[in-house]
Amino acid sequence: MTGILRELARAHGIATAYTTDRGQRVAVAPDTLVAVLAACGVDAATGTAARAALAAHRERAAARLLPACVVVRGGVVPPLALPGNATAEVELEGGGRAALSGPLPTGRHTLHVSAPGGGRRAPLLVVPERLPVPAERHWGFLVQLYSVLSERSWGMGDLGDLAELASWSGRALGADFVQLGPLHAVEPGPLPDPSPYRPGSRRYPDPMHLRVEAIPEYAYLTGEGRRTADRCVTRARALNEGVLRGDLLIDRETVRFLKHEALRAVHQVPLPPGRAAAFAEFTAREGGDLTDFATWCALAGVHGGAWRSWPAGLRDPRSPAVARAREELAAEVDFHRWLAWVTDEQLAAAQAAAVDAGMGIGLIHDLAVGVAPEGADAWALQESLATGMSVGAPPDDFNPHGQDWGQPPWRPDGLAAAGYRPLAGLLRAGLRHAGALRVDHAMGLFRLWWVPEGRAPSEGTYVRYDAEAMLGVLMLEAHRAGAAVIGEDLGTVEAGVRRLLDERGILGTSVQRFEYLGGSEGRQGPLPPEQWRRDCLATVTTHDLPTTAAWLSGEHVELRARLGLLTRPEAEEKSEAAAERDGWLAELERLGLLPDPDGDVVALHRFLCRTPARLLGVWLPDATGDRRPQNIPGTSTVHPNWRLPVSDGQGRPVPLEDLPGRPLVAALSRVFADLRRHRENS
Repeated sequence: MTGILRELARAHGIATAYTTDRGQRVAVAPDTLVAVLAACGVDAATGTAARAALAAHRERAAARLLPACVVVRGGVVPPLALPGNATAEVELEGGGRAALSGPLPTGRHTLHVSAPGGGRRAPLLVVPERLPVPAERHWGFLVQLYSVLSERSWGMGDLGDLAELASWSGRALGADFVQLGPLHAVEPGPLPDPSPYRPGSRRYPDPMHLRVEAIPEYAYLTGEGRRTADRCVTRARALNEGVLRGDLLIDRETVRFLKHEALRAVHQVPLPPGRAAAFAEFTAREGGDLTDFATWCALAGVHGGAWRSWPAGLRDPRSPAVARAREELAAEVDFHRWLAWVTDEQLAAAQAAAVDAGMGIGLIHDLAVGVAPEGADAWALQESLATGMSVGAPPDDFNPHGQDWGQPPWRPDGLAAAGYRPLAGLLRAGLRHAGALRVDHAMGLFRLWWVPEGRAPSEGTYVRYDAEAMLGVLMLEAHRAGAAVIGEDLGTVEAGVRRLLDERGILGTSVQRFEYLGGSEGRQGPLPPEQWRRDCLATVTTHDLPTTAAWLSGEHVELRARLGLLTRPEAEEKSEAAAERDGWLAELERLGLLPDPDGDVVALHRFLCRTPARLLGVWLPDATGDRRPQNIPGTSTVHPNWRLPVSDGQGRPVPLEDLPGRPLVAALSRVFADLRRHRENS
């Protein structure tokens, strides 16, 4: 059976072996292949079943008139393998028809083929040859929005704070962008894992990011609605003060509860005609996607967020039972549609504030790699997601047991059968109010590591996607939005991936901690600035790494030792960390960047300016001297991941209002001051 099984797996893009980060070739176990094939709708449990499945696959391939979806770059369709007596024409997205032989406009069209044996149609995606990259150099802040609190927040940073941050940093500092962590909607109920990278839906932002008082109808609250809102404000202010005093961690569950109470009161205020028309326009534009999302939210309010445990009839979003429930819960469905609308309005206002402040890019939104298996997207997009599988990573030097991220992967065949509309929809959502989109784990556009549920991450395998189609959908949506794309391509990257991303105008990600001669594995010394990539976002650190102050002092090793996370003796880890730091400081001295009167943190950012990178990012906690990491990967309880406000070097929270007076903020902004001045003069 093994030979047939492996051939069947390869026919479905499933790797039967893979190469580790150390270059070792590892064969994938047969039971893993059987499980992954089953998740793709292929029965290979026995030798007979595998042989039948392979024969059926070959028969379908031979009889196929067209692929499930056709993607072409540059408007010219290459010759298709059609029967000699077949005819083809294109139904254009904007109306009308065109011959297949001529140049076609960019867009999502439909290809019609007629042949004596029958006809077929398939989506035809005509995508740009290449996305334009920013013509000038830009700099900006990298932030996790929840951590940027102001005196007006409700216990965590919100979209009002974002608009203020963008307006101030653009006008006063000359910043060109604010890059955010994901703002995706999370699941209702308790939040044992507050990570923004494990959302319930990537198609809609979470309304807990709203500035409630900024909704126009808030001003017209009366009676019990006003009293409810006032009670929520009082509790939220106390919560906010506790966080800013350093007495409390950020508590998303309480923030969400208070905001939902107040928002239900605001929702009762009638919309005036103009805003009612705007709401109707929004719901019409979003169509079925919004209906599915709002329906799931309403059902989750009744049955809980774990939809696989709902009554059987409600587990299928297209079932009659769901249609009946939607009617019964019409008021609640409308409430969640309204929440999506007002959140969209405030996101638009934040991007408008950034552009009005002179930012060259504005907001850079972040697209998480996947969604929670019990969330709204997993329910609504079941046909495009692999049941019983989780995305992760194979064992490597940093994670010797591998990783399981607890998120269902896309099914390649399901995406293709849907014309990649599910992918296009969430990309469109992320790009709607953005100057650029960061795609987390961009390597997932090519392949993902699938882990069967209940098994160790080491027992998974890679499943390949149609990269031409995945990249094409991304490029088409970015082209329509007039936005740039940044691919997070850190870690182990398959050969050729960075080249393909670069050819399509997708910027990479370069982080100082990983930039070495010989690569991050060889580490033959810091990579000189002139050898860095040009088409990338360059930073000193990220949300998953120690802050620069902690890295310079070595206390990040001490923290991991206190938490019991070290895999080697503490002295050995400290020695290695000190050698890494000293090597970089020596490189700064060689370049004449040290000593610096403003300190080593500023000198490291001056180094970034010496690189040719088009985008230069400053992790906001680095600008306040913060020493605590926002996240320690691989932990969930020993450190308050995703719950810390931006703070100073002593751990005292720094509210948004105090940022303009921070000396390090001013010093870092001076490092980049010439970028906008040069652009404006030229």
